[in-house]
Amino acid sequence: TGGWLDGSSDVQVKLIKSVLIVALFLLIRSLVSRGIRRSTDGAQQYRWNRALNASTGILILLVLGGTWLSGFGSLATFVGIVGAGLAVAMHDTVANMTGFLFILARRPFEVGDRIEIGGTKGDVIDLRLFQFSMLEIGNWIDADQSTGRIMHVPNGLVLRERLANFNKGFEYIWHEIPVLLTFESDWRKAKRILEGIVWSDTFQVAEDAERQVRSTASKYLIYTGKLTPIVYTSVRDSGILLTVRYLTSHKRRRGTEQEIWESILEQFDEHADIDFAYPTVRYYTPPESPVATTGPLNVTR
Repeated sequence: TGGWLDGSSDVQVKLIKSVLIVALFLLIRSLVSRGIRRSTDGAQQYRWNRALNASTGILILLVLGGTWLSGFGSLATFVGIVGAGLAVAMHDTVANMTGFLFILARRPFEVGDRIEIGGTKGDVIDLRLFQFSMLEIGNWIDADQSTGRIMHVPNGLVLRERLANFNKGFEYIWHEIPVLLTFESDWRKAKRILEGIVWSDTFQVAEDAERQVRSTASKYLIYTGKLTPIVYTSVRDSGILLTVRYLTSHKRRRGTEQEIWESILEQFDEHADIDFAYPTVRYYTPPESPVATTGPLNVTR
């Protein structure tokens, strides 16, 4: 037993030194942190404390490395262990740098593209080593228009989250406008009117869309299907539903919807046999009731 203690005395000394070094640095960090809390506001405290914690960890690592270096077989071993520790401690930083290289190599998006990632949509306005910035769209704003907020997104998110690009390969999106009519309306006439509106030159993008699909066919397996506008017919509880489906640029979705609705309102107003459906409640009084002299009572709201 005595021989083992004699052989391990150097290790024991280094362990004691290591404990004292860690305790000393932690004490210094605590004193400095206390001074930071007294002299700065909340935001500055947060930034200074993060820098203090990082610098304290690096200094402890360097000093302990110098203390234990003679106990390792080579400098390469020590560097490898330090590198592994830094990789674990700086996982997010490494992931963001890897994400940056992935963006440069694979180009899932570029500055100026409109994307959606992690539930956030926006136009990419800047790309840097650790993060990219987007001008947010949607959220509390109806349709795809800017909120005015700039969102800073870590590059590492492109490796973990689904990413949708509105510009790459196919620059158009399908948009649908539901138009609900009463059962008594002439739905055939209404459908012809809707087809005339959506088939006008203003909304014709099918030829350009087909060219884009052909140009990207070698890169993406895209089935074109029907690219021309169409009006679908279906029945709902409240009436007959005519759904207008058409292709549009992602930046013109709200504008084209407004143009179509204005045309619908103007043209439907010219036909007395076409009415919009809306929720109604009907109350019926049985004939044997004393108050049934007025017949059925219809109440609309």
